Amino acid sequence: MNFRRRRRETADVNLTPLIDVVFLLLIFFMVSTTFDKQSRIKVQLPEASPQKQLNRKDVTRLDITVSATGKFYVNDREVINTDIETLKRAIDKVAKGKTDIPVVISADAHTPYQAVITVMDAASQMGLNNMSFPISVKDDDSGGE
Repeated sequence: MNFRRRRRETADVNLTPLIDVVFLLLIFFMVSTTFDKQSRIKVQLPEASPQKQLNRKDVTRLDITVSATGKFYVNDREVINTDIETLKRAIDKVAKGKTDIPVVISADAHTPYQAVITVMDAASQMGLNNMSFPISVKDDDSGGE
């Protein structure tokens, strides 16, 4: 009888599947980050600064309000009808040809979407590109803190 001990082969860890998985994860994350696109509309958000507000007393502001029924109000004066040309004439009367004045568009919660788009389109056609939308925050009356 031959009782020689067999030599044990050294255990190798095959790293090929691990490298394949890491490579696939790397490709997945590289491709998925390219899908993260920012909004295509450039929006300049207002900044709160009391100093700037005091120095800009000479700048007028154009307030356009859209009611729940779709009627337009330019600086609290009702526009005769909802035609875009009438709205443009009302805007031109208040803006007096200036294109650098800020336009604040306020709308009721139940305002038709098309009415707001009409106001934005009319202001853009008049060269007024500095538009903003005021945000109102409702108080929570649920009693929680």
